[in-house]
Parts: sequence; structure tokens; C-alpha cells
Amino acid sequence: MVSHSIFVNLLMRITMQTYRFYATIASIFSFSVFALSGTKAQSKDYTGIPSLVWPVLYDIQYEKAQDEYGAYDRPVFSEAVKKMAGQEITLPGYIIPFEGTNQSKAFMFSSLPLNACFFCGVGGPETVVQVRMAKPIDYNDKPVEIRGRLKLNPDNPDEHFYILEDAVELGPVSW
Repeated sequence: MVSHSIFVNLLMRITMQTYRFYATIASIFSFSVFALSGTKAQSKDYTGIPSLVWPVLYDIQYEKAQDEYGAYDRPVFSEAVKKMAGQEITLPGYIIPFEGTNQSKAFMFSSLPLNACFFCGVGGPETVVQVRMAKPIDYNDKPVEIRGRLKLNPDNPDEHFYILEDAVELGPVSW
């Protein structure tokens, strides 16, 4: 029985040494390929600057309004926001789907990540934009940049205050 234990112990040592040897070789090979390929640790997909548009959209006041369903807070847009109405704007942000889907032409777009967005956290209704894409976009939880024509919605409480129409995805954002 002793010889069997010695054999098993020896086999385990050889196996561990072989594993360490091959793991070391694999690490050196992987690092060499990575270093020689010219690959950077982080690629910068986004070439723009952080948005100056979101802070303008945050500047909003409210007044009490009434419709056939009851009272609601009607947005009162600043003069700077009114000047952007009908203009093409570019926004970085996070896609928040209306439905559980992987691809959509209509979704909510937030300046804040999902855990801090209007419906889930600290953001207000001015931190989100309703988006209508020209073609479907794949959902992901990483920040992206989109461009579209800004429409202001002061009267329909069933839609967002800001609507981005004919929007297109410009690409991922890397901060």
C-alpha cells in the first residue's frame, strides 16, 4: 500500500510540474503575440468629446397642466433648448430598451447608466431621450453615441420630453 501512495504522490508532482511548465510557456507565448502584434491594452473607439448637449437638456422647468386623464407636470423648455428643436444633435449615452429585445428601432436613451437612469435611480425625465432610429440597433449595456433630429414634446405626457428622430448609431464610446 505504501508503494501505491508514493506512486500517486510522484504522479501528482509530475502532473503539477508539467502543468506549471505548459502554463508558463502559454503565458510567454500569449504575451509575445500580444506585444508583437502592436495591440494596445485599450482601444479608443470614440473620437469625439464628452457631450455639451446633455447639460443644456437638463435645464428645464415644469408647470402644472391638465388633460382628460388628470394633472401632470408640463415641461417648460429653456431658450437654449428651443433653439436646438428641429436641429441634428449628437449624444453619448446608454440604450434602455422599451421591451425585452436584442434589437430595436425605438428605445429610451439615457445620459446615465441603467442603475442610475430616470426609472431606476437618481435621474429625472430630462436625463432621457426617446429615440426613433432610422434602422434597428443592437442592444448593449455599453455607452454609444447617436445622432438624430431633436423634437421637443411639451404636450404629450405619454411620451418623453425629448424625442430624437431619424437617429443613427455613430459607434461605441470609450471614456
